[in-house]
Amino acid sequence: MGYATNSAVLPVLIGEGGLIISDSLNHGSIVNGARGSGATIRVFQHNTPSHLERVLRENIAEGQPRTHRRWTKIIVVVEGIYSMEGELCKLSEIIAICKKYKAYVYLDEAHSIGAVGKTGKGVCELLGVDTADVDVMMGTFTKSFGSCGGYIAGSEELIEYLKYTCPAHLYAISISPPAAQQIISAIKVLLGEDGSNRGAQKIARLRENSNFFRSELQKMGFDVLGDYDSPVMPIMLYNIAKLPAFSRECLKQNVAVVVVAFPATPLLLARARICISAAHSREDLIKALEVISKVGDLVGIKYLPGEPKKQPLPEENSTKLNCRISKSLCKHSQTNGF
Repeated sequence: MGYATNSAVLPVLIGEGGLIISDSLNHGSIVNGARGSGATIRVFQHNTPSHLERVLRENIAEGQPRTHRRWTKIIVVVEGIYSMEGELCKLSEIIAICKKYKAYVYLDEAHSIGAVGKTGKGVCELLGVDTADVDVMMGTFTKSFGSCGGYIAGSEELIEYLKYTCPAHLYAISISPPAAQQIISAIKVLLGEDGSNRGAQKIARLRENSNFFRSELQKMGFDVLGDYDSPVMPIMLYNIAKLPAFSRECLKQNVAVVVVAFPATPLLLARARICISAAHSREDLIKALEVISKVGDLVGIKYLPGEPKKQPLPEENSTKLNCRISKSLCKHSQTNGF
């Protein structure tokens, strides 16, 4: 799984004397992997390349704690899509900064691989970034691929090194043949190697579903985080006391929602995390929107002004208006001799 991949690989890639610079909202698996490595850890403001550059510049100038020696290695760790924010990584800017300061880039694509990009290859494809500029690409087979396990992609030298040193590889059993075949089949579908265009259709459908659902939530007045094209869209509830009510009222109407609160998020930033699938029909989405809107009104979590609903003309007024229009057109035609 992705959690074991991050937490087991990072301690192998870097150790004491090294520096890990991590996005402040990186996943817990990255945090635990960084802590287990023995390297010095610094954090930069979420998805803020300018702050990343400042942290890099200051720490390179200062060097290691106490000794002030040069760092043996510097790794910057980011995610493709941040799972609790639904935001896309500003990858191009981050790579440019890492090249400038000769730092390695570690990209967690657990939520973006198979979900974004023209053929589902992730944020590099979506943002037009050359994968050769990313030193370590990590992902999981448990989400888009519907199987189990995780992976690391990188140079041949890196992969050979991990085969001999990574405990997740040395002490774990191999992926079972059915699970491995599931992964292979999913990749072939995404790349169109199965002889069909199902993969492209699914990616397009996922993007369409995600953008439709996000747009409708915003029109209703919900405070929705994340970027367009992201299939992850948190609805901010803010008041932690409203979480149980929102979840239970939705469930009463046969819509299950994932609610997240402290300690997974800051105390005042509770949210419901919506994840959209290509398998959702438009009817599914509309039904979910109706329920979420109704419950949102009930528990009071529509914090933003939504689009006013178009009020239909009363039948009597509509009839009178149509009569006036008809009379006007008849009079106009007679005047002009039609």
